Amino acid sequence: MGAVREALDSVRLVDHHCHGTVTADLDRGAFESLLTEGEAWPGVSPFDSPVGVAVRRHCAPLLDLPRHAPPVEYLARRSDLGWREVQRRFLRATGTDVFCVDTGYAPDRITTPQDIAEAAGGTSYEVVRLEGVAESVRAAGVEPDAYAQAFHAAALDAVRRPGVVAVKSVAAYRTGFDLDPARPSDAQVTQAARAWLGSGDRLDDPVLVRHLLWTAVDLGLPLQLHTGFGDNDIRLHRADPTHLTDWLHLTAGTVPVLLLHCWPYQRQAGYLAAVFEQVYLDVGLTLHYVGPARAGAVLTEALEITPFRKLLYSSDAYGVPEFHHLGALAFRQGLAELLQKRVDSDELDLPDALRIARWAGRDNALRVYRLRNERPEGD
Repeated sequence: MGAVREALDSVRLVDHHCHGTVTADLDRGAFESLLTEGEAWPGVSPFDSPVGVAVRRHCAPLLDLPRHAPPVEYLARRSDLGWREVQRRFLRATGTDVFCVDTGYAPDRITTPQDIAEAAGGTSYEVVRLEGVAESVRAAGVEPDAYAQAFHAAALDAVRRPGVVAVKSVAAYRTGFDLDPARPSDAQVTQAARAWLGSGDRLDDPVLVRHLLWTAVDLGLPLQLHTGFGDNDIRLHRADPTHLTDWLHLTAGTVPVLLLHCWPYQRQAGYLAAVFEQVYLDVGLTLHYVGPARAGAVLTEALEITPFRKLLYSSDAYGVPEFHHLGALAFRQGLAELLQKRVDSDELDLPDALRIARWAGRDNALRVYRLRNERPEGD
């Protein structure tokens, strides 16, 4: 093991974006459905994919199984242990101190931020998903001309809850980013609200999504934005973060903007982080889907021009705690591989590499979310 990997393994991570896990024991169908962003098709098992192979290779030993254990044996052992013990083992293995948990996506019954913290022996904070706030305002009943004020008030109430450190939008899913970047007028919001409030649909009106993004700026907290890879509800070409360029010009000097996931646009995200002071990025979700074997390649592209204070770690794990473990493992292995190569070729000296590793794994997130419980190295 190289010096960089040894140092990275000792860093207590800050997972700046993740979700809870399902609070039930899972049969094969349910488990496989959570292994994929797509669907578990008849005759095509998600175990026969890069992430499925990574689970059998890297997660099986934590369940006291041999590496590459067959799916039947893996799932039987998982059931024998029970979901609580499985969660505890995988979350403890991540070496994560802090979890920032998006609580806005819960089609299944999942663990809370506090549940995650207790299982991992760490600390948790909440990330408020603003589309959910907007949809709760509609559900409560509001007149079109009062929608803007009601949404702002509800969002303000949400971010004032104890432990909230950021807001998030899934505009990439709802409309894509190729939107008019300007703040919509009151009249435009009222007109759009009139149509949406009577529709019963999720929030996908372009004017109201623009209004949501500008409201996020007004709230003053870091704003997380899903970009790139997602399930088949997304239109990937519209989730390219460079569509945000004009909006980023207009919002310069306001709030940090955290570009989540990014694949296959990690280079575009790196460009934005290099030219806009407020932009940061991660490649969470991507890493457990490509697996530790390819994590270094993705991180290499993400860091081609990204300033080292702009890369954060996240797992974006949802549903199964295996993803928390794989995300942390792939991040440590991939970043160590990248940095060690640069040290070995004399592109970096070792102290610089160790500082970059700590920044990406921990200190950058502590800084952005103002969670500093210690002085970040290099300050």
